[in-house]
Amino acid sequence: MNIRLVVFDIAGTTVADRGNINEAFRNAFLSIGIIVDAADVDAVMGYRKMEAIKIIIDQYAPDFSEDERIIKDIHDVFENNMIEFYEEDKKLEPLPFALSVFQSLQERNIKVALNTGFTRAITDTILKRLGWIGNPLINAVVCSDEVPEGRPYPFMIQHIMQQLLIENVEDVIKVGDTEVDIKEGRNAGCGLVIAVTTGAYLREQLTKHDPDYIINSLNELLPIVGQLNHN
Repeated sequence: MNIRLVVFDIAGTTVADRGNINEAFRNAFLSIGIIVDAADVDAVMGYRKMEAIKIIIDQYAPDFSEDERIIKDIHDVFENNMIEFYEEDKKLEPLPFALSVFQSLQERNIKVALNTGFTRAITDTILKRLGWIGNPLINAVVCSDEVPEGRPYPFMIQHIMQQLLIENVEDVIKVGDTEVDIKEGRNAGCGLVIAVTTGAYLREQLTKHDPDYIINSLNELLPIVGQLNHN
């Protein structure tokens, strides 16, 4: 491999998630009287949130599965809750080593990109609070509402590659904390798919989906990159 790009997920991978996304998701369903188990929400982490809502609706209230108005109402409540949360959360912070890893990758002439199941409205709220808008350590950010389909489809990774003029997907590493991150990387054909245990899924859960590596910290990414590019 000649690694030229690493695509990172945001919440749970590069930005700390203390369970607030799960809570906001469940509260959005509760706004229409549906009580959702936290484990079922974890199972759809990483998806475009409209798709995640449809999956939960099919499971809990199949009579509403074709009701686009209800799905949109749930999504709007979730989005508003998340924007309000990220605007006010005093503990919002990058996960350990995120910025130092970005810096190290840039020093090795490897581009850094972020992608997410969030909409642009939520994403920009996070990036603004962290001071990551226009940060030279981040070359591109793509959100699920900016492509035809979110994860597990490969469109966000493909869009990033087009933006950054990366031609060979085998030169791309995908890093994320969920099943659907792994599937996205596989569907795109990334040269390496790496799962991290800092988010919604435990190591045992990630193992079932067969990533190339499972790491406990972003700092563990650098030796992998160093070995591959050295070889």
